[in-house]
Amino acid sequence: MPDASRPAHQPELTALFTTVHRHFHDVIVPMWQGPGWNAELALPYESLDSQHTPLPPQRYRAMACARQLYVFASLIGEVPDAVERAAALFRSLQRHFHDAEHGGWFYSIDPQGAPLDTGKDLYTHAFILFACAHYWSKVREPLVESTLNAALEVITRRFATDDGLYEANLGRDWSTCQSGPLQNPLMHLAEAFLAILSVRDDANVRQALRSLCDGMFKYFVDPQRQVMMEKPLKAVDNWYEPGHQFEWYFLLASSPLLRGGKLHTAVERSFSHTEQQGVDQQSGAVCAMLALEPQALARDATQRIWAQAEYLRALTLRPGSEGTLLRQLQAFEQHFLSPEGWNECLDAGGNISRRDMPSTTPYHLLTCYRGLADYLA
Repeated sequence: MPDASRPAHQPELTALFTTVHRHFHDVIVPMWQGPGWNAELALPYESLDSQHTPLPPQRYRAMACARQLYVFASLIGEVPDAVERAAALFRSLQRHFHDAEHGGWFYSIDPQGAPLDTGKDLYTHAFILFACAHYWSKVREPLVESTLNAALEVITRRFATDDGLYEANLGRDWSTCQSGPLQNPLMHLAEAFLAILSVRDDANVRQALRSLCDGMFKYFVDPQRQVMMEKPLKAVDNWYEPGHQFEWYFLLASSPLLRGGKLHTAVERSFSHTEQQGVDQQSGAVCAMLALEPQALARDATQRIWAQAEYLRALTLRPGSEGTLLRQLQAFEQHFLSPEGWNECLDAGGNISRRDMPSTTPYHLLTCYRGLADYLA
């Protein structure tokens, strides 16, 4: 029976979502099954142009491989050959990027497959953890879970600090780079922890997630505005990003474990402020960066597709936002989706400012569409 406590959705919103979701399956997924795939290395090219020709490769990143692993793992059972592609991506993650000598995974390899940037960064390791959790949920293969556990162990042992947070960057041999913690890798680590908890009960991960959120509240949330800063509060030249505010909001509000906690409460309180300062009320465009003071001036008015997607996903968890959600999805389809794929970045005037399409973006589109599908279910 229908849930009488939930409002009926506008047919227009449901129809529009069907259109953009079909675009993802009919246009975007085939880009990475075909022209975006380097069969020799069994890796996705970093980026395609508007004609779906790979840009001359300068590198291949482990993070990009992991993001595509998440996409194709999630599409198992929906898209032909997704299971084979996910298996190939998982093998390539180990073959090309795993550091057999020191453990962990390299940041990147060169176009010939040799190690390029051999540093160890939390952002990459968080995405490996995230992708393996989703892949394991579909295949339940022991090797996948052992890789997940290895990533978890290396993050806990090598990156963790005493305050519940984690270093952003370390050397190949785990030597310190004095980077300290940064917001974005920590957010994706929280996302990875949530992915693990969605597929298995893990008391250590649950406690690590709670400690991480406590640390974020203490060291990254501005006491006055309640917004999440990109660097720790005492850092010079700090800023905040509306896209990341919305991304944190969705992660926190969607989790029974984190909902109602100090961090969720702060991001909830600052949601309207972030909308007022970071979203153009006429076009719906989400700007890239805001200065905290004075008057939250835009430091970068670039409109990035991932930030628009995160705002859409966040709105699905905001009561009474259906009208805004419809307008935002209309603007998203009009300005950011194209017959060739998508527009990665627009400038402040709404003109295309980046014409290539990176292999990392389908991750953002799929997480957004999953949030919309859950909302409309």
